Formats: sequence, C-alpha cells, structure tokens
Amino acid sequence: MKRLTIAAVALLALALPSQALATDFHPEDEFQLHPWVPIHLGPLDLSINKAVAYLMLGTVLSILIGIVLMRVRLGVKPSVRQTIGEQIYEVAQVQIAEQGLPSKAIGRWFPYVATLFIFIWVINMVGFIPLPLSDEKFHIAGLAVPTFGIYAATASLSVTLALSLMTWVFTHVEGVRYNGLFGYLKSLIPAVPKAIVVFIAIIEFISVFMRLISLSVRLFANMLAGHMLILVMIGLIFVIHTPPWRFLGLPAAVLFYIFEVVIVVSIQAFIFAALSAIYIGSAIEPEH
Repeated sequence: MKRLTIAAVALLALALPSQALATDFHPEDEFQLHPWVPIHLGPLDLSINKAVAYLMLGTVLSILIGIVLMRVRLGVKPSVRQTIGEQIYEVAQVQIAEQGLPSKAIGRWFPYVATLFIFIWVINMVGFIPLPLSDEKFHIAGLAVPTFGIYAATASLSVTLALSLMTWVFTHVEGVRYNGLFGYLKSLIPAVPKAIVVFIAIIEFISVFMRLISLSVRLFANMLAGHMLILVMIGLIFVIHTPPWRFLGLPAAVLFYIFEVVIVVSIQAFIFAALSAIYIGSAIEPEH
C-alpha cells in the first residue's frame, strides 16, 4: 500500500493541469474536446480529438492484452501471464456471459460481452495514467510539447452512448431474430387487464428506451465524477491558501485516485458488460 500511495502521488503530480497554477482554476476545462484534425461530413462532426485519441490507444492496448495474455506461448503449466489471461477469460465467461446469456446464445455473444469488458476496463484504466494527450502545451527550445494529464474517454457521454447504442441495437435484433417481430413485441408487454394494456404498453416501450440512457449515463457519470473529484482536490492546494485546508487537497486526491483505480474502474467495466449480456439474453428468451 505504501508503494501504491507513492506511485499515486507521483502520477497525480504529473497529472496536475497547468490551470491549477493559477488562482482561477476550472477543472471542467479538462473535459472540453477541441478538434485536432477537423473532419466534417455534412452535419456529422467526425473530427479527431482527445477522446478519439484515447479510444484509439485503448483499442490497441485491448488487442495487445488479448494477444499477449491469451494467445502467445500457452503451455500446459501456466505461467503468471497465462494465469492472468485465464482469470480474465473465466470472469468474462462465468460471471458475465453465463449469468446473462442463454446457453444457445453464448457462442455468438460471448466474444462481444468479453470484448466490452476488456475494452471498457482498459479505457477506464488508461484514463488514470498521465499521458501527453492534451490540448495544453508548453514550449521547450521552441517546440510545443503537450502537457501530461489524466482524461477518461468514458467521461464523454458521446463515447458511452455509442457503446450503449450497440448493445441496445443488438438486443432488439436478437429479440426479433429468435422470436419474430410480433412475438418479440408481444413479449415486451406483460399480461395485464385489457383496460390498462395500452397504458402499460407505453410505459414498457419507454423503459426500453431508458435502458439506452441508463446504461450510458451510469458509466459516464461515474468516470466523470471520479476525475472531477481528483482534479478539484488537487486544485484546492493552489486555490485555498489557509491552513489546514490547503494541506488536505493532496491526501484527498490520492484517496480518490486509489479508490477509482482499485475499485471503480473494474466495477464499471463489469457492470456494463454484465448488463449488456442480461439485456441480450432477456430479449432472446423473454420468459426468463
């Protein structure tokens, strides 16, 4: 724990935004996305920005984790690397896929929920590592070098909404594919008296759309809140000059940082993947 605390302090020192050096500190500025490479297709803004860069990095790291831990030099007597890979696979298989998906759908949808679990975990974890992927720059010998900072792509609602939209679409596609269009629509409406069937149908269809919102907002809100708390606590060191309050910012930031890295990162990835499996499984077999 001592080593973890020292590492957390070092990481937070690197992650300190340059605005904190001024008395006018705005931690929300860290989440503004400015286009690095403008790309516009009609009304669509497909510009490459900080969130896109983190998503690209997370994609590459997720692929490398799968290859290195689960494909390279596997043996009968597992090494530490292989053991970690098998543990990740077991969590995805037993705790996520088998708990939410019917047995006939595991072969098709296990790769999807396992990929969600690994990808979201990697994106969340990368968001707590100070990286030179920021809009702010400092100059060395006339060269503009990006400052180090922490940022989670999942702290952008656009990212979490896109991930949720995939699960939402796949859920209804599978529901129709297994049960037929009318059978699936009928399964969404519980058996109730005919006098209130229209009212209940409206409520149920609203709840179907609310799944899309709740799945995306849950991940977005947790990651945004965690980063905001860390940045605010660090900023207090420079904003408040009255002891003892000015000395509480860094310890509080370290505690929040450790809590987010050790607990929140993994829990949010697990919940998102598990709910995706449950939603798809419930659409395939509505009676369950």
